Amino acid sequence: MKLTEEERAMLAGAMGSARQWAIRHQIGVGDFFDAEDSVPVAQAHIMADTESLGEAGVVWLEGLAALPERERRVKVPTITDPRGLDLESYKRLRQTDAMADLETRAVTAFEALGVLMTNTCINYQTVLPPVRGEHLAMGDTGVVIYSNGVMGARSNFEGGPSALAAGLTGRTPRYGYHLDRHRVGTRLFEVRHQPRDLADWGALGGIVGRAVNSYWGVPVITGIEAAPTSDQLKHFGAALASFGSVAMFHMPGVTPEAASLADAFGGRQHPAAEPVAAADFERFYAAYAASGDKVDVVVFAAPQLSLFEIQQVAALIDGRRINPATALIVTTSPEVKFAADRMGLTATIEGAGGVVASGICFYQSYAREMAEANGWHRLLTNSAKLVNIIAGYGYAPSLASMERCIDSAVAGRIV
Repeated sequence: MKLTEEERAMLAGAMGSARQWAIRHQIGVGDFFDAEDSVPVAQAHIMADTESLGEAGVVWLEGLAALPERERRVKVPTITDPRGLDLESYKRLRQTDAMADLETRAVTAFEALGVLMTNTCINYQTVLPPVRGEHLAMGDTGVVIYSNGVMGARSNFEGGPSALAAGLTGRTPRYGYHLDRHRVGTRLFEVRHQPRDLADWGALGGIVGRAVNSYWGVPVITGIEAAPTSDQLKHFGAALASFGSVAMFHMPGVTPEAASLADAFGGRQHPAAEPVAAADFERFYAAYAASGDKVDVVVFAAPQLSLFEIQQVAALIDGRRINPATALIVTTSPEVKFAADRMGLTATIEGAGGVVASGICFYQSYAREMAEANGWHRLLTNSAKLVNIIAGYGYAPSLASMERCIDSAVAGRIV
C-alpha cells in the first residue's frame, strides 16, 4: 500500500502505540484485498458486544484505554453497535450480574477511547445519516448495506478491530465498495409479488440474498410499485445482507446511484431478469412455519425498531395482555427508547407484559443463555434476519407479520 506521510508516522510509532497497532492492522487488511492506498472516513461504527469480546477482548480494550489520552482518542466520530445487555432490563431477561459487570468494563474502556456509545444498528435512522459519496468504516452488515444502497455512501463490512482501527487513524483501506467498479449491478431481479408488510420485505431480502450469495454481488431490484419506506428498506437490506452476505443493492428510481436501470448496471447491458413470484414468498415462509405451536418468546429486533415501529407495536397491544407463558421483547436504540418513554409507548407495551430494551439486539445479547435461563425454544418474529440467525443459538424460529406476532403473544401459541 502507498502510505501518506501521516500514515508512515503512525507506523513508526510517532503517534503512540494505539495508532501504530491500528495502521498495522489496516495495512494487513489492505494487502489482503490488494488496496492501493487508504481513504479518509467520516465516521466509524464498531460491532463489539461483550458476548463476542469475552474477557480477553475487554482486557485488550482496557489496555488501549490505559494509554495516555492523546494516544488513545479516536480521530473521527466513532459509534457503537448494540451492546451485550441493557443495564436497566437485564435482570428481567435473566441475564447475569457477571454479564453486566463485563458490559460495564467494556463501556468504560470505549468511553476512554472517545467512542460514542450509541449502541444501535439503526444509526442511519437515529444518529447521523450517511451522505452520498461519503466514505465510512461501518461494522453492522445492515448498517453497511443501508449506507451503500439507500444512502449512496461507501463502506465495506468492517470487523470490530478494523472499525476501531479506522476510528483511531481516520481512514480505511481503499478496496471493495469504496471503488466505483464494485458498485454496479451484477444480477437483475423482477418482483412480481408486492411485499405487504415488514416481514414480507425481509422475506424478499432473504430470497434475493440466497440467490446472490456473494459479498461481491450487487442485485438490482425492479417491479416495486411504490417507493419503499425507510423501515421497509431496513428490513429488506438487513435480510439481504444476512442471507447472502450482500453489501449493496440498487432499486431503479429509488436508490441514489440508480436513477434508471442503465445507471444501476453502469451503462452496460443488463442480464436477464430473474422473477420473484408469490410462490417464492410462500416457500420462504413455509420454511419457518409452525402454526399452532406454543410460542415461548416473541421478539421484535434485528434490526432495532424505529419510533414508528414502536408505535405500531404499542397500538396493536394496547388494551390486551400477553399470555403469561409467553415473553414479548422489543429492542430499540437509546434515542428511540427515550422518545418512546416520553410518548407513553413504552408504558403501553410494558403494561401489557412486554419488555422494551434499550441499546441491544436480541441475537447479540447472550441469546443462548437467555433461552436456557427462561426455558425458551419456539421464537416468533417479523424479522427475516433474526430467523436466519437465531437457530444457531438453540431456538426454533418462525416468521410472521407484526400483527400475527402480537396476536400470538396474546394467545400463547402461533396463530
